[in-house]
Amino acid sequence: MLLVALLGVVVIAFVIAASTSTTAFGVYNNAWDGASELQNQAEASGVEGEIILNTSQYPTVQANTTVAFVLSPGQAYSPRETEQVSQFVREGGTLVVAEDFGPHSNSLLSAVGANASVDGRPLRDEQNLYRSPAMPVATNVTNTSLTRDVEQLTINHGTVVEPNGTQVLVRSSEFSYLDTNGNEELDENESLQEHPVVTVESVGEGRVVVVSDPSLFINTMLEQPGNQQFAENVLTAHDRVLLDYSHAGQQPPLAVALLSLRSTPLLQVVFGSVGIGAIALWLQPPTALKRVLGREESRPAESVVDGPAGEAALLTYLRRHHPEWEESRTQRVITGILDHQQDDSDND
Repeated sequence: MLLVALLGVVVIAFVIAASTSTTAFGVYNNAWDGASELQNQAEASGVEGEIILNTSQYPTVQANTTVAFVLSPGQAYSPRETEQVSQFVREGGTLVVAEDFGPHSNSLLSAVGANASVDGRPLRDEQNLYRSPAMPVATNVTNTSLTRDVEQLTINHGTVVEPNGTQVLVRSSEFSYLDTNGNEELDENESLQEHPVVTVESVGEGRVVVVSDPSLFINTMLEQPGNQQFAENVLTAHDRVLLDYSHAGQQPPLAVALLSLRSTPLLQVVFGSVGIGAIALWLQPPTALKRVLGREESRPAESVVDGPAGEAALLTYLRRHHPEWEESRTQRVITGILDHQQDDSDND
């Protein structure tokens, strides 16, 4: 029992470790800095969610009813990959790129034809804040479908967006500033003013939304006033959401295996065939199954005395399989079997 319990604990620990992640912004991360709640919110809103690990899945969806989220990619997109994302946007898809200080989002934005870019300098606000000036509360919200019922957004160590002529949806307060030298203080060359933190622009038939902080979508920040409503507005404006983790580093192996199985018909056929074969083998009659497995532990009693072992082997067999029998009964059964076999031998 202890061995079974230990084995159960090991199996459960392995499954948890193989299916979860501690990566920031990760959809398989249930901790405060993960984005598992974003997927849960999509499901709760009735939006079909899909986690993608390869940009080749962009051309397989109906673009004009789909929104794709890219949260601070950890690797650069290749020209072939940016073309697939760009085609998705041109054909009517919505692309949400949330970034603060990473180096790869601006190149992606430029490649898909967006004008907005991420500044990269820390945004601070010592008047309108949550917990610290590094978590400014942006209170200047433009009334649009994407910002419906949103009165403010809370930023968590974010930056600002350079709109470059695009529409600004949300700005920080007039008491915010860019901490250019990173000393966490307002210096003489740093001025108090509003700064764009969310923009939207049309690209082809689609649109690109740029958010200056990927932390806005993590589990703990979705609880802040306005953040969850903004995410819901973006999600419910579409029928389907792609959570693009194709450039977010290593993902849990079990989750990757399941995603590969779902997206690869050949693997589904192989896995299904193996499963059906295993079930068919399991449902075979016991003797046939044991024959396949190469062991026949339930041989009839008569077969035990085939050969030189004779009466002693039969006595051992009956005592092992029928310990409840009295000795007199055991002897009667042995005598009967031996007499029966002797008669068969005489007939031969």
